[in-house]
Amino acid sequence: MDIQQYMQKVGRQARAASRVIARADSKTKNEALRTIAAAIRRNSTALLEANRTDLDAARAAGLEAAMLDRLTLTEKSVAAMAEGVEQIAALPDPVGEVSDLKFRPSGIQVGKMRVPLGVIGIIYEARPNVTADAAALCLKSGNAAILRGGSEAINCNRAIAALVQEGLAAAGLPPEVVQVVDTTDRAAVGHLITMREFVDVIVPRGGKGLISRLLAEARVPMIQHLDGNCHVYLDDEAKADMAVTIVENAKTQRYGTCNTTESLLVARSRAAELLPAVAAMLTAKGVEMRGCPETRALVKEAKAATDEDYATEFLAPVISVKVVAGIDEAIEHINHYSSHHTETIVTENYTKALRFLREVDSASVMVNASTRFADGFEYGLGAEIGISTDKIHARGPVGLEGLTSQKWIVLGTGQVRG
Repeated sequence: MDIQQYMQKVGRQARAASRVIARADSKTKNEALRTIAAAIRRNSTALLEANRTDLDAARAAGLEAAMLDRLTLTEKSVAAMAEGVEQIAALPDPVGEVSDLKFRPSGIQVGKMRVPLGVIGIIYEARPNVTADAAALCLKSGNAAILRGGSEAINCNRAIAALVQEGLAAAGLPPEVVQVVDTTDRAAVGHLITMREFVDVIVPRGGKGLISRLLAEARVPMIQHLDGNCHVYLDDEAKADMAVTIVENAKTQRYGTCNTTESLLVARSRAAELLPAVAAMLTAKGVEMRGCPETRALVKEAKAATDEDYATEFLAPVISVKVVAGIDEAIEHINHYSSHHTETIVTENYTKALRFLREVDSASVMVNASTRFADGFEYGLGAEIGISTDKIHARGPVGLEGLTSQKWIVLGTGQVRG
């Protein structure tokens, strides 16, 4: 296979298909989505078999535990995949929405219309559910999609792609609306991220290695985040039982996700009370703690933390811990060390909660809730195409609205400019 010729063909087909899907009405798009969801449910066994083939190969290749976790599908996650597609079908269609129409002194009306971005390239590692999520979001928002999943999930991605194209065909839409790059050759990525004539935006979902490469080589604009160093801050007015519960869920529910908490901050006035209880829970769960001297004085199991630990996304049963003077130091620490993904404060103080929401410079900021909620499905977006820590265009979970832009429209009755 000549990779350059193949990718040029994929790009041309996507650009042509983008014109068709951009003008498709909501009924047609929703019909395709509901058919895709039904096909996923009907073919659950086949998807799990394809996933087992991928998992066997990944284990044989020595893939690390966090990547295996992301790669694994279960009956529950396949059902959630289908439900996510159905939720997207049920959401309002943003395409064509007109807002802010205002009359000008000339008599013209000026406003904005929401329109698709065009062709979206999604590059992702391990997670086969992204194939369904990205396809559904791009379809509903009127975009064509070029999906390049990781080689470790190739069998499952092909199986899901076939079900997506089944849904497109049922609705009378071209199969090229969603294309899965059918090669594991890494050169395909190099072509995808430089085809400005065919691709309007790239959304990468992967580790630092992938993002660093794309930042260096991409010529197509990106919506991306580098990593997920998320924080929980236990304020001096936190409820003790809530503190333990939130840290437990935020850190231990899953270790390999970008919204898993990697750093714990505790107000000094409550450290002697809260830290031993939190540490006992983390130790029972097999989580290694790396803490400051004050932490280690209170928790004998804690190892010494380095400055690098406070900036690390572990994706493993490891957490950094620091005792801070109060909310000022907590906010300063988070804004310095975090990856600007998701942070939460546990507090009963309304004023401090509002300060935390205003001053923490991250895409999602929470009060009294686990960082694990930073997810398109949980936010009511149906699914997400990724999490953005950028500040321009889209920030946080990127759903339908994040896959559209607005253009100016003018409505006149024959006016000319004098």
